[in-house]
Amino acid sequence: MQDLDGIVAKALADFAASADPASLENAKARYLGKSGELNAFRPSSGTPEERKAAGAAFNAAKQKIEQALEARRGALADAKLNERLAAEALDVTLPGRGRGSGGLHPVIRTWQRIEAIWRSIGFDVADGPEIETDWYNFTALNNPENHPARSMQDTFYVDLKDEQGLPLLLRTHTSPMQVRYARMHAEKLRQKAEWAAIKVIAPGRTYRVDSDATHSPMFHQVEGLWIDEDISFADLKGTYTEFLRRFFEIDDLEVRFRPSFFPFTEPSAEIDMMFKSGTLKGRWLEISGSGQVHPTVVRNFGLDPEKYIGFAFGSGLERLTMLRYGIEDLRLFFDDDLRFLEQFS
Repeated sequence: MQDLDGIVAKALADFAASADPASLENAKARYLGKSGELNAFRPSSGTPEERKAAGAAFNAAKQKIEQALEARRGALADAKLNERLAAEALDVTLPGRGRGSGGLHPVIRTWQRIEAIWRSIGFDVADGPEIETDWYNFTALNNPENHPARSMQDTFYVDLKDEQGLPLLLRTHTSPMQVRYARMHAEKLRQKAEWAAIKVIAPGRTYRVDSDATHSPMFHQVEGLWIDEDISFADLKGTYTEFLRRFFEIDDLEVRFRPSFFPFTEPSAEIDMMFKSGTLKGRWLEISGSGQVHPTVVRNFGLDPEKYIGFAFGSGLERLTMLRYGIEDLRLFFDDDLRFLEQFS
């Protein structure tokens, strides 16, 4: 019994002296292993009463050693955890880091600004499919079958067909929404026999096979349409000039309408503008295409071109954004460079 008490005392002392889990496991092997000191006292001879008494003493000694072992294991684990917590301690009095706040992309800023301006003039905002039919994208807008915009060099086609078996495509402009909106308007006219002017803009993404410093295969446009019984080219000039003054927040600019050609308008004009101050002072800048809606297009709206007339225009959102913020390279809009984008947050 005295020898067992000595082994227990030695084991407890060695466990207490173990500074890490590895040394503790080594101490365990010395006392509880198959060839450990405790096993030498496992009862194997004597009378049944003697073996019973020796077995009880052996089990009691083993239990004390095992309890001491588990206690030391727990103490070492707690010490390691406290050490880690101390190393990773947080100063709760420091201000929180928080998450960086995002911002609107400059093109989206322009999109929202354009919508707000045209809504204030009484225009609706229309939205529609980016995958279009050949009829809405080309034919309805008086683009002939041999028009170069229909070729694979300018247009993205998809592996789907419309009801007439013609290939669907990614719209090359948002003008198809003018047709869709006007035809819906004309249907209401036929049902109610009440006329109201068609005043709508159609902002959105468009796609063409083109990519360089001034072109992107995906870009944004806003198309505008005003159809009524007496809308003239003078209305186009006055309305669009007022839009430019509001958009750039400047009255000191000059606008000119330069003769041009578009299949869907007649007469047609390119709209140029010139600032009278600032870094772009004195330079004519092309800003939009426009014109009186072609009678064939008015007829495709479902309206009588002898009775209804109006104007249309189309402007690039990236172009307007570059002029408003002084951006020189279109590719900056799509590079996802935070140094550039954070300027607009």
